[in-house]
Amino acid sequence: MSPRRSYDQYCSAARALDLVGDRWTLLIVRELLAGPRRYTDLHADLPGVSTDVLASRLKDMERDGIGTRRRLPPPGAAYVYELTSRGRELLPVLQALGKWGQAELGERRPTDAVRAHWFALPLLRALEGQGLVEVRLEEGDFHLYVGAEDGPVYGDGPAPGEPDARLVLDSETCEAVARGESSVTDAVRDGRIEVSGDGALAKALLDV
Repeated sequence: MSPRRSYDQYCSAARALDLVGDRWTLLIVRELLAGPRRYTDLHADLPGVSTDVLASRLKDMERDGIGTRRRLPPPGAAYVYELTSRGRELLPVLQALGKWGQAELGERRPTDAVRAHWFALPLLRALEGQGLVEVRLEEGDFHLYVGAEDGPVYGDGPAPGEPDARLVLDSETCEAVARGESSVTDAVRDGRIEVSGDGALAKALLDV
């Protein structure tokens, strides 16, 4: 475990950056907002990070009370990493950072990696209400816990159980929402997002 570096400034922003300002830390938090993840899954969904850096950041997060590691009971018997309640408090920080960074996205570059669930946070910013939403993209399916106050805010794959709404959209539309160029309601109204479901979220989107 590397010694904690500090800006040595009596400023809450500086203190926060002492903990999460290192390269990759906030992206690890982004992944762990989906709930417990195995090391191999984290490494697969963080293209470009070395195994040494990932291991070091996870240990630092554990030391600083942002993340924790636990062993799954048999038959899993594997270690998983997850956020503490303190770590989950970084969700609005990531959302604010993501909103600020919308202008930097532009068109996707040929060298850009992409994972379907990376669109989870932009869609969470764009949806109002509370409930379980299943999202189907060309890159894969994921689900969102809109309005969740505790626990995971999204997950890979189809929704566990019957969702309150299902959204089917293409990558171009999802990227436009992520860049802030289109709202979900406008995309639904224009027929670029197909909505189904009997929950309040689906009804609200269909009534636009």
